Amino acid sequence: MSDDLPPLPPLPPPPDDEAATVEQTLPPAPVWEDELPEPPAPPAVPARPRPTRERRGSAPKRPRRERSDEKRRMWSAGHALVVSVVALGIGLLLNAPGVHKHAFNQPEGWKRSVAVAITEPLASVSHALLLDRPRMGVQALAGRSGTDDIDIEITLPPKTTPGPTQPKRTAFSPKKRLRLAIAGDSLVVAPGLSIVRAAIASPAIEAVGDVEGRVATGLTRPDVYNWFDGITEVVKTLRPNVLVVAFGANDDKAYMTGVPEGVSIGDYGDDAWRKEYARRAGGIMDTVIRAGTHLIWIGLPQTGDTAQTQRFDVVNAVVAAEARKRAGKVTFVDTYTTFASDSGGYTEYLPDASGDLQKVRADDGIHFERAGGDIIARQVIKVLNKT
Repeated sequence: MSDDLPPLPPLPPPPDDEAATVEQTLPPAPVWEDELPEPPAPPAVPARPRPTRERRGSAPKRPRRERSDEKRRMWSAGHALVVSVVALGIGLLLNAPGVHKHAFNQPEGWKRSVAVAITEPLASVSHALLLDRPRMGVQALAGRSGTDDIDIEITLPPKTTPGPTQPKRTAFSPKKRLRLAIAGDSLVVAPGLSIVRAAIASPAIEAVGDVEGRVATGLTRPDVYNWFDGITEVVKTLRPNVLVVAFGANDDKAYMTGVPEGVSIGDYGDDAWRKEYARRAGGIMDTVIRAGTHLIWIGLPQTGDTAQTQRFDVVNAVVAAEARKRAGKVTFVDTYTTFASDSGGYTEYLPDASGDLQKVRADDGIHFERAGGDIIARQVIKVLNKT
């Protein structure tokens, strides 16, 4: 080989201005089929829910979790209902005596009959299981023992035999004042307050105790309030010289409690009813008389209801007859004619001393306004001046 060979031409520049490597200049090696890489897996396609055929009119099936939640909700609601019923039952048993008395004191009718039929066995079970003891203990601590007792026993003194002569009158003065007490149903409230005002203005009269006017009470329902024991307590504790009462506004019904065993009173106003009411009114009078107290009984007035006024006539007739049997010791104050209009019927307005009309009756057509109470107070003061 000759040393005078021409020089080699320059090599072409590498791609991208980078120096080529031997591997880049060599042709690619052959690749066998079993050495080919596995192609990449295609992306996962979410499976479409398989359509279901629903019957026409049928509700779609709910997911299982939703049904489970619904069962839990139903169980919670049922559990709360059971707990509420149990709590209500326990509460009824604990308070059964009071519930039974409330039912017993309701006005006569089918509602009262049903309520008594339901609550009476409850009260018996409560007493047998001693569940009424906590209620009795609380009442004892509050000084209200016996509040739940249903008192229908009427205790009356022996009938007073009228004396042959009028009782001796006692002179009252500022040094020896007349002690005056007032009690009865709601009709005694307005007149009673007027009488108290008159007593305050008189130096010879002293009003003792409060005006004890109990709403919805009377002589026919001692279970609501036993006035036969109440009047005994009034004359015993207050020791009045004169007691003013008003009864009968709630007694114009056939139903009575405390009727002697074997006695039937019939319908309202029947002879048997009058006899039993006379026994009760006379018993109140005798209780007061035996305490050495003069009794002033305020009669029932006319009312805005003609039928009610006729029922009040029955009560007035019985009471006035019993008062006449005890003349000198019991005075019956007639308000029927006192509050009559010029035509003899009911009126809300009467003229005062100046001739001006004044409202004397309440809007309910039964009770008195203050002006009406003042009229009765003047009648009572006249009686006191004669006593």
